[in-house]
Amino acid sequence: MTLIVAPSARAGRSGGARQALEAVAQVRLMILALLFGAGVLLIIGRLAVLAFAAPPPPVADPNAGLPVRGDIVDRNGQPLARSIDGWSIALHPQQVIGDKGVLAQRLAELFPGRTAGQYFAMLHSNAKFAWLKRRALPETVKAANALGEPGIELLREPDRLYPQSAMAAHVLGYLDATGHGAAGMEKMLDARLSDPATRGTPVALSIDARVQAALDGELGAAMADLQARGAAGIVLDVRTGEIIAMTSLPSFNPNALDSAPPRNNVTQSVYELGSTFKPIAVAEAIDSGTITSMARKFDATKPMPIGRFTVHDDPGDEQFRWLNIPETLIYSSNIATARIADELGAARLQDMFRRLGFDQRPGTELEGGGAKPLWPGYWGRITVMTTAYGHGIAVTPLHLASAYAALVNGGIWRPATLLKIDPAKAPAGRRVIQEATSARMRQLLRLIVLRGTGRNGEAQGYRVAGKTGTAEAAASGGYDKSRNVSTFAAAFPIDAPRYVVVAMLDSPHANAHVPRTTAAWTAAPVVRAVIARTGPFLGVLPDANRDIDVSELLPLVGATPGKAEGNDR
Repeated sequence: MTLIVAPSARAGRSGGARQALEAVAQVRLMILALLFGAGVLLIIGRLAVLAFAAPPPPVADPNAGLPVRGDIVDRNGQPLARSIDGWSIALHPQQVIGDKGVLAQRLAELFPGRTAGQYFAMLHSNAKFAWLKRRALPETVKAANALGEPGIELLREPDRLYPQSAMAAHVLGYLDATGHGAAGMEKMLDARLSDPATRGTPVALSIDARVQAALDGELGAAMADLQARGAAGIVLDVRTGEIIAMTSLPSFNPNALDSAPPRNNVTQSVYELGSTFKPIAVAEAIDSGTITSMARKFDATKPMPIGRFTVHDDPGDEQFRWLNIPETLIYSSNIATARIADELGAARLQDMFRRLGFDQRPGTELEGGGAKPLWPGYWGRITVMTTAYGHGIAVTPLHLASAYAALVNGGIWRPATLLKIDPAKAPAGRRVIQEATSARMRQLLRLIVLRGTGRNGEAQGYRVAGKTGTAEAAASGGYDKSRNVSTFAAAFPIDAPRYVVVAMLDSPHANAHVPRTTAAWTAAPVVRAVIARTGPFLGVLPDANRDIDVSELLPLVGATPGKAEGNDR
């Protein structure tokens, strides 16, 4: 028998099932909503506790933020250091709600000063507050905020910004953890920059940011190209002693200083600067009357034995003849210079060096006044001869720049300064050579660039004068013959001197386009490029129709058959 169910009965049964299913679904949704609501209430409650019940973080400490400081600007008002509203990042371990193990790992990635284990211990400590990063970079603040952790707090506080980054870093210096100057002009000017009565007025340095950028760029490119250990450069106003640019490499970024910065090679390192000393010895010989005629000749036909030592000219650069005064400098003869110094004598040469400050620290506003020169303890005959060509005595590049300023500016030595001064109020300085001697030195230095070792330093139209110097680098117990210190000291425009430019490279290496490591190939081109780039900024325009008159000396300059005029030392 077959059971037949009426359609109406089947429909009734199916409707009841649907109603039952809907009832179950509604119950489940209600339960889910209650659970979700409870979770939301729990989170809100927890946040409320954190917001209202937790004790405030100890940010009220007056030392928590860096103190506001006055601005430092260049001589044209360009900002070099200024106070801004910055960010710092703090941690409240007891307010962390996320997985502390995961957070510790992410903190170690973002702030590598501590390990993940150290952060994990910090997160589980009883501490209520800890700094993660003071003076944080914007990208670091953004990354910390992206962690989404309520226990991490982003705080606004005064910060020190160096808008030119690493430019003039050794001049500006940096701040310590308390926000006070720790080095450079920041340290020297700390009281003035911190005083509420004076910090509203920016302090103008002697630096010209445009010239500084050019010196940084050219010296940095040469250092990288020649793989040098270090470099130093300076542009100095010969009339006032103002430092227009000062570069020491390697440098650092005071915005992100994580370790002790490298020393300032311009003021804190001393070097034997080689043949750049020869014009100084010649100037004293002229000024003292030891040399009365530019035609006076000295025997450079062969090396000069002095006891167990021998003074010789560099291989390949010997002239093997008697040399007059212009030729001595043009060919950079050690032998002829030694003979001049021998006649000059220890007392006179020492007196000249002392008048130029070679026995004292350079004395700028930077901390400590700079490095003390290495002054010979005994001035025997060989010492007198070798120091005349820059061996056996070591000074800073700043010493050399100030000395060359005195050689060309009429004979007045002035202390170098990093503060802008009114030209009408320039320090009187002290006379080191007569005006007539300075005029003669301008001629001789110009001849070195026109006909001798400084030819690669000529910037067309700028009337450059100067002297190269290449010396073996000092090493423990003597000299390292595989390394040298290459320097070019120059002045321009020499017919009316305005600026001295010094470039020095420590231990440059030859390459495919720079076949030798001597100053004529390494340092002189740097000076040429700096002068060509910065002359117009400094109010010196190239003029091919102007120059200093050297016509009376040109007949004295001969050339040895088979030898190019001048060497490259």
